[in-house]
Amino acid sequence: MDSENKQRSQTALYEEEVLVRRPGFANSQSYSGINQESLNPCTDQMQDSQESKILKQLHDKKLLIVNSRRRNGLILYKHYHAEFAGPGAAVGGLFDVDCQGVIPVGNLSLVHPESSEERQRAYLIRRQWIRLILQITDNPAPLQRAQTILNQFEGFFDAATIAQLPDEAFALLVGVLPHTIRKVRNTPIA
Repeated sequence: MDSENKQRSQTALYEEEVLVRRPGFANSQSYSGINQESLNPCTDQMQDSQESKILKQLHDKKLLIVNSRRRNGLILYKHYHAEFAGPGAAVGGLFDVDCQGVIPVGNLSLVHPESSEERQRAYLIRRQWIRLILQITDNPAPLQRAQTILNQFEGFFDAATIAQLPDEAFALLVGVLPHTIRKVRNTPIA
């Protein structure tokens, strides 16, 4: 009985923290987690335009590959979770038709596969990225999952890039509440 109440409470917190704050999320519009007040309108419009174009390509079942020659990636918002596709990973095709929003990470570059071998390699790399996140989510402790996902991103991207990513994106990647990510981000390293 207590676990059932705890589950309802966490679901309510999730809906309050994530879904209510992102009205565009439910109707398949892209979401940019960057602090909107700090950006000038031109930059904000360019970012939204890029996200809209990517989302349209995903909904049109276009198969793309995250450029493997750059430190970049794409966070894909699904209905109840998020996935990360890093360098070399396939995005789109039949796998991401249910994508509800995207967040480009780093200087995103998507390329079209030129051969069936390149497509196959991109699928394998996407699976590796999914397995990496799965290894993190296998940890039963939410604070440790939050710390691990932040450490993984800090090892690959610069601090400025990570600072722009919303708590909600990390939370959806590893199955924790956004305030758990916020707590880990705000805890000084000893």
